[in-house]
Amino acid sequence: MAQLKLILLDFDGTLVDTRRANACAYIETLREAGITITEKEYLEKYYGVRCIEFMRMVGISDESKIRGLRQRKVELYPNYFDSVKLNTELWAWCGMMRKMGAKVWIVSTGHIDNIRNVMHHLNITSGIDGIISGDDVSQSKPSPEPFLEAMRREGCTADETIIFEDSKVGVEAARRTGAQYVVIKMD
Repeated sequence: MAQLKLILLDFDGTLVDTRRANACAYIETLREAGITITEKEYLEKYYGVRCIEFMRMVGISDESKIRGLRQRKVELYPNYFDSVKLNTELWAWCGMMRKMGAKVWIVSTGHIDNIRNVMHHLNITSGIDGIISGDDVSQSKPSPEPFLEAMRREGCTADETIIFEDSKVGVEAARRTGAQYVVIKMD
């Protein structure tokens, strides 16, 4: 591996444990729309799926309704921030690597407002050099496009990059970039 210049972090489930907060915000949003799912069902079937795709999976296909529900989820999400937890070990390592000159980016399928709101809540906004959200790319993970876009913006090659991921689709996307990657399991 060449000198490490770029660290790419998935957000939900890798840098931050947002499982419960996401589940609760989506459950409340869908309940308001007349759709019932459980936390267990959300976590087993839908966690990590881009919002638009998730909405289609639960039977909502109208684009304007999806946009409205997405916005409602963003509004409700902060109500559940007491359950989010930072991966402190990974965050400390990234801080050390930044001091040595590496850049740290978040690469997530999540909505930019959700990411920024959690970052602000955890007071980690100053430790990130850039963010690629699900809105910044045409293809979501398992496509490598989100990670490749971050590499392109930073001017780094796969040999200069390491990726941290937790989900099956995210690991597949990381593998397809040719960069080294680490699979994170938060309990």
